Amino acid sequence: MTERHTELDAALDRVITAAREHLAAVKAADGRADDDHVWQAYVELNNASFEYDELLLDAYGEVTPWDVDAIDPDEADRQFGVGVEGGEPGDPYPHVVSVRQRRDYRVPSIGALLRLAESARQAAPHTEEDPAEPVETVGEALLELMQAGDGSLAALDIPELESLNGVVVVAEVGEGLDPEAYSDVDGVGPFQLADGDRIVDRLDEHAYVEFDAAEVAEDADAAEDDEVEDDAEEEEERADR
Repeated sequence: MTERHTELDAALDRVITAAREHLAAVKAADGRADDDHVWQAYVELNNASFEYDELLLDAYGEVTPWDVDAIDPDEADRQFGVGVEGGEPGDPYPHVVSVRQRRDYRVPSIGALLRLAESARQAAPHTEEDPAEPVETVGEALLELMQAGDGSLAALDIPELESLNGVVVVAEVGEGLDPEAYSDVDGVGPFQLADGDRIVDRLDEHAYVEFDAAEVAEDADAAEDDEVEDDAEEEEERADR
């Protein structure tokens, strides 16, 4: 057996061993996110696979299906905040980042908005014990549309609403939000900063177009009048022929 055969066999053994150790770490973590042992086993399996692939390419010009790059274990631990066994986690930045957003809307037609929200509510699954109640208010309509969408303000990017100004505040906070700590009608508490929290910056959102509703109505009437005049001229031309 040649030396390159020996190197390849040893590299393959390291891949198999690393794969078994990675599987064992995954089973031990049992779905726990950001487990240090799973990450370290992943790095070992990645690097063993990379080494075997490189040796196979050099020896025979063949490759494996594993499209991986080598990972520096020390750099990976520093970048991703993975702690070493028996030590403290390596992340020196334990803060939580909080994004708080407000955006206002103009409602050109309350009826059109309510009809759209009513359609969304009727399309949602309901039972005889929990029938679909009519949508009666603008606020209720917005909540219904957000629930029918992805739950974000993007669900309100619809013709039935005109987006106005808004603001986004990014802050560093010591603890994450606990919604259960506030009553359902408390619209202030969840947005207040606690002692020690720090605002990083504020982003002001401005509406793309500011316009007067009366001017829009006048423009629409003028366009309709022009269309009527054009139709009348076409009728006259056909009559002359």
